Amino acid sequence: MAGSLAELCDEHGVRVAVAESLTGGKISSQLAAAPGSGSWFAGGVVAYSSEVKHRLLKVPRGSVISQTSVEAMARSVCSLMGADAAVAASGAGGPTSQDGQEPGTTWIAVLVADEVQSELHRFRGDPINILSNTEERALAMLLEALQKRYDNMPKQTSTS
Repeated sequence: MAGSLAELCDEHGVRVAVAESLTGGKISSQLAAAPGSGSWFAGGVVAYSSEVKHRLLKVPRGSVISQTSVEAMARSVCSLMGADAAVAASGAGGPTSQDGQEPGTTWIAVLVADEVQSELHRFRGDPINILSNTEERALAMLLEALQKRYDNMPKQTSTS
């Protein structure tokens, strides 16, 4: 999936950023390992602490496992990194509840060209499974949103 993202971003000159919490950098590492990532992956912020989410990513006070939270994370990281698109994830990875949310409760948001969409998931399994499912769905959402936006647009041409 990261290879498809790389190709699409490279073809259309799209810069991508990531804001992640429970995944602890796993989404960013997938993008960084993709071909040519240096030209399209702006970087990521791992904001594991609620206070970091509030202070750095402008997440409003209250639960950090919410639609409001991940949408703020996506907008903020896009702005911080000068990116065209962003993906953000926050949730309760388990094995215990967090912020009153059961383990597996995860919010993911994608921002492309100032349009944001978010999804709530309730993944099952141990923390490793929850993190893996979150990572996979976040990358899939990003790819789907970018394809929707750019598939029918001309590819970026370089001038030499």
